[in-house]
Amino acid sequence: MLRHVLLAGVASILAPGLALAQTGVAPSADDAQQSGGTGQARTPHRAQDLHAPEQQEIVITGFQRNRDDILSGTSVVTGEELTRDLRPTIGDTLARQAGVSATSFGPSASRPVLRGFQGDRIRILTDGIGSLDVSSTSVDHAVAINPLTADRVEVLRGPSVLLFGSSAIGGVVNVIDSRIPRHVPDEPVHVEGLFTYGSAADERSANGAVDVPLGGGFVAHVDGNWTKTDDLRTGGYILTPELRAQAAAGADPEIRELAELRGRLPNSASETTDFAGGLAWIDGQNNVGLSVNRYDSRYGIPIRYSLDPAVEAEGPTLDLRQTRVDARAEIDAGDGFLDVVRFRGGYSDYRHFEIEDTGEIATTFLTEGVEGRLEFVQSDRGGWGGGFGVQYFHRDFSVDGEEKFLPANTTEQFGLFALQTFDLGDFRAEVGGRYEHSRLTADADADLGNPALRRTFDTFSGSIGGSYELAPGIRFGVNASHAQRAPSAEELFANGPHAGTQAFEVGDPTFGKEKSWGLEGTLRATGDGFHTSASIFQSWFDNYIYEAPTGAVEDDLPVFQYSQADARYFGVEFEASARLARIGSVTLNADGVADYVRATIDSVGPAPRIPPFRILGGLEAQSDLADGRIEVEHVTGQDRIAAFETPTDGYTMVNASIAFHPFGDRNDSTITLSANNIFDVTARRHASFLKDFAPLAGRDLRISARVSF
Repeated sequence: MLRHVLLAGVASILAPGLALAQTGVAPSADDAQQSGGTGQARTPHRAQDLHAPEQQEIVITGFQRNRDDILSGTSVVTGEELTRDLRPTIGDTLARQAGVSATSFGPSASRPVLRGFQGDRIRILTDGIGSLDVSSTSVDHAVAINPLTADRVEVLRGPSVLLFGSSAIGGVVNVIDSRIPRHVPDEPVHVEGLFTYGSAADERSANGAVDVPLGGGFVAHVDGNWTKTDDLRTGGYILTPELRAQAAAGADPEIRELAELRGRLPNSASETTDFAGGLAWIDGQNNVGLSVNRYDSRYGIPIRYSLDPAVEAEGPTLDLRQTRVDARAEIDAGDGFLDVVRFRGGYSDYRHFEIEDTGEIATTFLTEGVEGRLEFVQSDRGGWGGGFGVQYFHRDFSVDGEEKFLPANTTEQFGLFALQTFDLGDFRAEVGGRYEHSRLTADADADLGNPALRRTFDTFSGSIGGSYELAPGIRFGVNASHAQRAPSAEELFANGPHAGTQAFEVGDPTFGKEKSWGLEGTLRATGDGFHTSASIFQSWFDNYIYEAPTGAVEDDLPVFQYSQADARYFGVEFEASARLARIGSVTLNADGVADYVRATIDSVGPAPRIPPFRILGGLEAQSDLADGRIEVEHVTGQDRIAAFETPTDGYTMVNASIAFHPFGDRNDSTITLSANNIFDVTARRHASFLKDFAPLAGRDLRISARVSF
């Protein structure tokens, strides 16, 4: 793996210079106008010269900043790129971004993995507020956020996003939608529609949204989505070659049949409906709004086959339902010390059933949660800006049924945070901090043998960093951080069988706070027709919490134990795009992504489920009427594995797409045809618990039509 680090490091160092050598000129007036007057060329990663919305380089998550001023890895997915990459799960939608993999627990439950971190170290938000589901509890639980309703997705990697809570130590994914309208439409009725078909799972989806100005600054919104998939078609055999060899050598005929199982992934079909209505009052910078959302999904969990005839393999189905209420307010504070005061709040009533093959409900998950966030945004005063705020989170969570693995519990968190930025011209600096008080309680549970438990934690996190413009358009930055995280209820209180993950999970109620120190360096270069960004980072953990199999078996399930130890994470990320040529009305662009993470738990060895080195490159031709793209993604094998983990073979995928703009670049309507995994390779993500039993999709021909009028 050393060669992967060296390759990525060399690319990170050389790419800005190569891009400068290609161009060597300042941004043109046309480019500045296209980019919203920032003076920067509009060629971000996955180049979108002609069709990216204005202000793409402005990151909304947290206190609004220019993307190049954020001292950690950042991705913004919107417009045509979002349409092309959309999948039913947020994990698969973002898996091509730098530093991002996915848990891939089947095609319907896939959370993002950022820099090797997953679970309770990643916060998935909708417009700044958590998903308020139980997706971080277990990898088989889907995120109750529908990416098909997104206008924009922002991914911030690294601990600089701790303004959103200690659970954001690995990063934040923020899905930004328009369910609470942000502007008054020019039309009497504004309609958006998205219709998709994908061949790999016979995926059919229809999404529609309507915004109506009611007068007096009021805007009403309604949207609905329906998605249905059959069992996913894979690129080859379902089981890995090692498991197939073991199955073929078995004495039981039914076990031997597993060796030839290929094509469709059993028990992976799904159906989802999602409806929402919203109302907002908008008056300049002032706006207040409310939305109500109902999300229903029923999906299968691919079967983790056992090669022991005495053990019956289960393929449960999950039936998920969430009713959610969201509120947002933004008030102009005038011309004084404060510029804007923002409020964002959400309430959720969530449940899901884990249903056995017989149709019996084996386990019920219930959670009721509320989260609120109040931000005070400072006015820019001679280059000094930033803001501060307060956040509150409360969750009541219970599991009932024969496979209950967690007692009824409550999590409550209160946080104070601040970020201050200083723009001194060539030199820019920022300092941020967060204090969080967490209280976790668990009811006494005789079935699990747990007494009543209560733990409280006070955590302090902070970061300081600066960047310097080495030359016009080239900026180097360094960020140092210290983060503390309270253990989650699952890490503290779990003690029982979980059918969805086919594991017997055991927590430890004596855990202390997880602490880390981090250092990250960034180098970004932007100019006429090119953009590059490189990051190198290292994190040192005390009391790092991890889950790994012990080799023991209980209730016919492998035992997975949460433990604490010191750990180290090291990684590099690189992304770049460049305009190669303009031929008449056609612009030819190239872009690329590379990332690598190495994680080690002291006295234990490699951390489990760490994605291997990955490199992706694409060529894209753009014009007013159509865009065409071809890309190649190579993921190396992962043989640096934890105990009881199996190695994962590498793979190379080739994808291509063409997007038509029937009404030109003045309208967002597009028709996109794409072919993914063209050569039908068998691919498995190492970050997945199910990788040995559930490969990724095989060849997938897709058509998406987005209409806007």
